Amino acid sequence: MSWLTNIPPKIRALVSKPDVPDNLWQKCPACEQMIFHRELDANLQVCPGCGHHMRLSAETRLKTVFDEDSWEKLELPKVVSDPLKFRDRKRYSDRLKETRSSTGETDAIMAAEGKIGGMGAVVAVFNFAFMGGSMGIAVGEGILVAARRAVEKGVPFLIFPSSGGARMQEGILSLMQMPRTTIAVQEVREAGLPYIVVLTDPTTGGVTASFAMLGDIAIAEPGAVIGFAGARVIEDTIREKLPDGFQRAEYLYDHGMVDMVVKRHDMRETLIRIIDLLVNRRENSAASARLPAPEAAETGPAE
Repeated sequence: MSWLTNIPPKIRALVSKPDVPDNLWQKCPACEQMIFHRELDANLQVCPGCGHHMRLSAETRLKTVFDEDSWEKLELPKVVSDPLKFRDRKRYSDRLKETRSSTGETDAIMAAEGKIGGMGAVVAVFNFAFMGGSMGIAVGEGILVAARRAVEKGVPFLIFPSSGGARMQEGILSLMQMPRTTIAVQEVREAGLPYIVVLTDPTTGGVTASFAMLGDIAIAEPGAVIGFAGARVIEDTIREKLPDGFQRAEYLYDHGMVDMVVKRHDMRETLIRIIDLLVNRRENSAASARLPAPEAAETGPAE
């Protein structure tokens, strides 16, 4: 037996390297600054150096939007996991199992109801970490359930898409979620309720081509990529160089495709103001319109 195996524990502790997690620091993809993970979490995944907005988990997003301890998740219906028995390099069912295990979520969408600035709302949020936030049957069903919950409660419906588009492993069934989600939006509108979309990075493909661009108010986070096809595909198709910043939130704002670009730290207060404008003030105006007109004062001759 080698003498190295008999080193006393105290000496071994002095010479051995400590087990340090490799995810304590994260590099900003924009300015390449190294940021300590706790500082990044405290800053809502926004680079303190250049202001680049990184992706936010679905649950964290809900916590930043709702009033504290005022919300609860909606139970979304279970759907067929692998309707087409799809397989490429591995089975789709195996991909789902792996992703569900790594994310702790059943699919790419999460929905909740609660209070935003004391006002009721239903919010649906995409999780890009779940297969790129791709939209399959479960996502379409989740949006439909959340929209109908908003109609049932008579509250605004907000959605935060972050997606690469339709989920190819579900084929035509994933594409059918485009008209289904559009119908969900229409049901909210027919109920006279606000539908607000906050476009986050990235919002692309069939998600952009359906419910994501139908908001009564369209907000975008700074630097978010928003479009249908990728920029390289478009350049190869039209054989022209695209302008700088094409498909970025600021470019879309300049060309009238979104109503405002709002930083993450200002998002909650912005949403509170918008909901107040669209719900409370409208209700006050309607109530005023129902009041009887004041009777005209009698102006007969004084005796």
